[in-house]
Amino acid sequence: MTTLSPTHPVRRRPPRRAYSAIPGETPGTSPWRALKSLILLICVVLVLLPFLAIISTSLADTAQVTKAGGYVLWPDNPGFSAYSALLSGGLVAKAMFVSVGITVVGTALSLLSSISLAYGLSRPGSFGHKPILMLLLMSLLFVPGVIPSYLMVKQLGLINSYWSLILPTMINAFNVIVLRSFFMGIPKELIDSARIDGASELSILTRIVLPLSKASVAVIGLFYAVTYWNAFFNALLYINDAAKWPMQMVLRTYVVNNAALSGGQVDVAAGAPLPPAQSLQAAILVLSIVPIVIVYPFLQRHMNKGVMVGAVKG
Repeated sequence: MTTLSPTHPVRRRPPRRAYSAIPGETPGTSPWRALKSLILLICVVLVLLPFLAIISTSLADTAQVTKAGGYVLWPDNPGFSAYSALLSGGLVAKAMFVSVGITVVGTALSLLSSISLAYGLSRPGSFGHKPILMLLLMSLLFVPGVIPSYLMVKQLGLINSYWSLILPTMINAFNVIVLRSFFMGIPKELIDSARIDGASELSILTRIVLPLSKASVAVIGLFYAVTYWNAFFNALLYINDAAKWPMQMVLRTYVVNNAALSGGQVDVAAGAPLPPAQSLQAAILVLSIVPIVIVYPFLQRHMNKGVMVGAVKG
């Protein structure tokens, strides 16, 4: 074995100097860190400032909103008169109830149908495997237009029905393909061993596949929930009765289109003045995003794992 002579020391290449946008500074030095912190702080302020203005305006009183001539950055005398007027009864309270019901029922039905379809398509040799898979892929390429969809919903008698907001979008082909890809990644030996032990397909799905797929199911459930909660176009097409409007239709009508809320559409105490229009619109905006903001942190830890696994194993 050859040994190195002590008279010939090993030459080591000097470490490369890290690139820096500031001449004479490296990314590890204090000025560079201070610059990155300042840029990040500016971005955070730019993102949070509109949310702060909306929340402050919803809590501001009439005098401050009138004095500011619009949105308020910080309320002097915060109160919940706008929220009380919206949630005590009337159009907005009903719309919140409708949106929550449609989101819960629609997400549950969508998950049930998508998981069942994805599991069937992930098992080679299942009945109608290839034709159904081809139909599912074709639905991604050939999307029906507005008029055919409306005629179909009308033919089924779903006009002005809550089911018109659920059934047309109950199964999303992309979500089914993501679930199918994840189910196909589960070891085949695990499923075969359960089948040898006498487990039925339903038992395999509920006791083996779903416990191993919590991340993907949670992410797909969040996708469906956000879709149902934010949907307004189906309500615009199929719902003619304003009493059946979901929250997003109220948001579109009274915030985007700047229509005025009358006393009959909000509930105020006898003799009490109606909150300013800006406060009511800001309160509607806050109410429209609060449910998703509450649910998202519980599912956020599954986002990266669920989406990436389903995307890589296509």
